[in-house]
Order: sequence, then structure tokens, then C-alpha cells
Amino acid sequence: MMYENIPRLFTALAEWIACLVYLFQYRRRLHGIQLWVVLVLSLLLQSIWLIATDALSIVFWMPAMGIAIAGMFALILLCSQLDWKSAAYCTVRAFLLAEFAASLEWQLYFYTAYQVEQDNPALSLLYLFFVYGIVFYGMYRLEKHVTSYQTRLVISQNELWSAVVMGAAVFLISNLSFITTNTPFSSPFIREIFTIRTLVDLSGVVILYAYHVQRAELHTKRELDAIKSILQNQYVQYRQSRESIDLINRKYHDLKHQIAILRAEKDPTKRAAFLDQMEQEIQHYEAQNKTGNPVLDTVLTGKSLYCAKHKIKLTCVANGHLLDFMDVMDICTLFGNALDNAIECELKIAEKELRLIHLEVFSQKNFLIIHCENYCQDALFFEDGVPVTTKQDQDYHGYGIKSIRYTAQKYGGSLSVSLNDNWFVLNILIPLQTDPEVGKSH
Repeated sequence: MMYENIPRLFTALAEWIACLVYLFQYRRRLHGIQLWVVLVLSLLLQSIWLIATDALSIVFWMPAMGIAIAGMFALILLCSQLDWKSAAYCTVRAFLLAEFAASLEWQLYFYTAYQVEQDNPALSLLYLFFVYGIVFYGMYRLEKHVTSYQTRLVISQNELWSAVVMGAAVFLISNLSFITTNTPFSSPFIREIFTIRTLVDLSGVVILYAYHVQRAELHTKRELDAIKSILQNQYVQYRQSRESIDLINRKYHDLKHQIAILRAEKDPTKRAAFLDQMEQEIQHYEAQNKTGNPVLDTVLTGKSLYCAKHKIKLTCVANGHLLDFMDVMDICTLFGNALDNAIECELKIAEKELRLIHLEVFSQKNFLIIHCENYCQDALFFEDGVPVTTKQDQDYHGYGIKSIRYTAQKYGGSLSVSLNDNWFVLNILIPLQTDPEVGKSH
């Protein structure tokens, strides 16, 4: 019996399922019936296009394949929340995966059919079901393992071009024998052509998956490095605030003595007015929070001074003794980042009377609860439970919330944020430790 090439309907189905493998890894723009209508229409259009272009000559075959790949790209871009570079990156990987699955299924089927010298459509469908199921589900699970610690895909231009070059090289080499047999890397024998295509496609899938894992690990490492840098910066800020506050305390202790001497002078009306004014100014700088934890006191005092300067009303009700089991740097990280994010948001508000921040630290049912809320006029977008940064340079910003979550998880805790009626609410929940050293040992 004669070998035939892969049915175009099988290829269209493979390309469609491969798109779903990557589409369902990330957050989607369409949901429910709307999503499935688009998916069904895309499968029909892909199938019609590939079947209609089946008889084209080799000159038009490559442009036809390019249009098919463009259809895969459009499907991923339309249905997901990925940007165009990330969608293109997924398209390259999905296309190679589809090529491998379709080639493997057809080669296994024809190997069996060649042995019995009989073409059996039912057997072909059986192979289609099992091979596609194993290949696509297996890749879905592998991809899920990577996206479990990298929930947001951000592809740079260099990363995209690397994937495109690798994908194009694999596709051209795997199909070289269909174009010409007169090269050192092609074969005139049909069975060998099928084998070359399947093995080269498999190599391409493996290479791109390894590349994807490596870039994900590098991205995670860079993120952790940025978080550690933020932790260190918060600690440095704490040390600077501690020194400044000590100096302020000495200065205003001297001023109190001067005020006492002035009050003993005659002409009480003028002196009383002058002294009242001095005391009112001092009050701004004596907003030293006495929470019971010296580290939290220092952080709050530094932030209070900044808030007073920029007309932000910061109120705090905190039992600092609950933080005694935590490391100094971790306290700086949690409260420094939470208040920095809140202050940054308040500075955008023109109406100074709406610049409001409230912080609470208390315990409930053997849990430490840190509650910070601030008035917010921005329209925020959330991804995986945290707001997506609105800054242009997303590679180097937006780590404040992540560093808070990272620190909370260090003590077995969790972070949740929400936006309710123009109030941005941040809650940190940490189980209270009976042993103060338990939290530090994690």
C-alpha cells in the first residue's frame, strides 16, 4: 500500500488543540459561551482553510502554512489576556507541538496499516484519539508545572525572536524532504521522510520547552533578587529613620525646656500665643507612634512625618507586642512596603482631604492580622489576587506587593488585597507563633 500524507483535517485539529493547551495556561479575555463560540468558529475556519489549500503546489504551500499559523496567533491573542509578543511566543510553541502530534499519530497509524497491508479509517481515528490525548494532555501538565510559579507570561523581544528562529529552523528541517530530496539532510524514501519529520519535530518541542523552563527560572530568580533588594532598602530606610528620630527627640527635648523658661517670663498674652504655636509645630514631629514594638514605632514615625509633610492623614491602631516574634527586616518589609504603596496612591489624589490611610495590627483567633486601607481613585486590574502594576517598566516595578506576600509566606501566612468602594484594602494573616524563633527559622 502507498503512504499518504497527514489528512489536513487531522492537522487542523492538532493546531486547534495545541492552541488550547497554551490558551488555558493563562488568564483569558473571553469566558463562557462567548469563548466556546470563538473556539468552534476558529476550528471550522482552520479546517476549511487547510483542506482548501491541500492541493496547492510547493510554491504556495509555505504562504498557506503562514496564514494557518496567523490563525493560531489570532485565536490565542483574541481569547487570552496575553500581549502580542507573549501570544506570538505561545503560537510558535503550539505550532511545533501540533506538527509533532500530527506527525507521530500518522506515522504510528501507517506503520500498523503497512504491516497488515490494509487502510483502516476506524484504526486511524483510534490512533488520533490516543496519540493526541497523550501528547496534548502530557504537554498541558508539563506547562502547568512551569506556570504554577510563573502565573504571568511576559516575553521580551529577544526571547520572542529566539523562539521564532528555533521554531522556523525545526519546521524547515523537518519538512525539507517534502521540498527536495537532493540534500545531505533529506531522504527520497517515504518512511524515512516520516521518521525524520517526527523526530525533528519532537526535538523542537523538547528544545523549546527546555528554553521556556530556563527563561521562567531566570525570571523567577530576577524577581527574587528584586524582592531581596526591596527588603534591604526597607531595612536601610528603617536605620536612617531611627537615627533621624533620635536626633529629633534630642532637639525637641531641649525645646521643651526652652518653652518652660519662656512661660515663666512676663507679658503672658504674647508669650502664650507664641508658645502655643511652637507646641503645635512640635506636635507634628512628635507623632511618634507608641505601639510597643520599637521597630514598628520607627517605621510609623518616619512615614507619619512624610504624610504630615504631604497632607496625608495617617491613622494607626496597633498592638506592636504581637510582632515580637518577627525579624526586624521582615517588620520593615511588611509595613514599609504597605505604607509606601498606600502613600504613592494618595499622592495622586488632588483633593488633600481625601488622602487617607488607616493601619491596624491586632490578633484574632490565634492569628496576627495586619490591615491597611487607603482611599483610592484609580481603576485597578487584578491578576492572581494582586493588582497589576500601572508603571510602564513592568520588569522592575510592582514588587512591593510581591515582597509583602513573600515575607508573609515565610511565616506561614497569606496576603489578600481588594478594592471596595474606592478603598484599597490589604490584609495580612499570619498564624501566631508560640516560639519566637519559629518564624525566623523558616
